[in-house]
Amino acid sequence: MPTRPLSDETLHLIDAVRTALAHRSDVEERALFGTHAFFVDGKMCIAVKGEELLVRLPPERHGELQEMQNTRELSPGGGMKGYFWVEPNGFSTRTQWSFWIDEALAYNPHAKAAPPKKKRGAAKAQPATPKKVTATGARTKGAAAKAAKPLSKKPTAKKHSIFEADD
Repeated sequence: MPTRPLSDETLHLIDAVRTALAHRSDVEERALFGTHAFFVDGKMCIAVKGEELLVRLPPERHGELQEMQNTRELSPGGGMKGYFWVEPNGFSTRTQWSFWIDEALAYNPHAKAAPPKKKRGAAKAQPATPKKVTATGARTKGAAAKAAKPLSKKPTAKKHSIFEADD
């Protein structure tokens, strides 16, 4: 089944996260549970769904963070401590945006990576090649991925409309 096209707002937010993480060489982008997720050092760090951010933060700060305005728990039943949806009003200024990006990146080295997937049967000859993202955001796969340009290591001074409130 083909995927639905992403809205301009979603694409804009994905681009803003991509720009915020452009200084890192260990970022991988991929789909995860209906989101466009950014993995840092092999661990889910930040994701975008619609106009919201999903951030991964220290589970021990869960109680404190769930009290913040414009946030809600990923799993209100408590099964996913440390994962929060942040609504657009929660990251509309550069200060708010930096808070979420910085907090997610600060926790990332301490976050647990998902266990490696077990192979299903001996019929698999070769694991699927993960998608790579070029500097333009285009996805490539397989041999073309090896020739793709890495993401830029220098953050750009790109202006995103999500910050118009405090310019």
